[in-house]
Amino acid sequence: MKNIFLLFLTLLFLNCKGNAQKEPVTYKVTKTDTEWKSELSSLEYYVLRKAGTERPFTSPLNKNYKDGVYVCKACNTPLFKSENKFDSGTGWPSFDQEIKGHVAYSTDRNLGYTRTEEHCATCGGHLGHVFNDGPRETTGKRHCINGVSLKFIPKE
Repeated sequence: MKNIFLLFLTLLFLNCKGNAQKEPVTYKVTKTDTEWKSELSSLEYYVLRKAGTERPFTSPLNKNYKDGVYVCKACNTPLFKSENKFDSGTGWPSFDQEIKGHVAYSTDRNLGYTRTEEHCATCGGHLGHVFNDGPRETTGKRHCINGVSLKFIPKE
């Protein structure tokens, strides 16, 4: 009985895959850390490449209500449309939906609980997180995005 238990534990151990064993994700736009640092400001680099967070209420895009599209600051991929932006009162630009296929998702457990993290699907840049407390009359989602990770392109 003891041998069967030890065999079971050994097999269980050998079949476990931790985060360190996951295959690295490859993005269409890839650059070295040095290249990203030379192309982005220190705050942009901190947020987009190191999954940092800008201080709330500091982004000029938070209160931007012009027509246009929000693109990734690192690679210019269109991510969000102005018609999907709303004032969440959180201090970060918020959207009720993304442009499908342009945003990738992963699980973030860095704060001791699980959140859904958002990345640019083209370059992997960290954008923010998505929550289920958005407008009920649309999607119910709140894409809470760091303004520094976005560039606004006005509609012509």
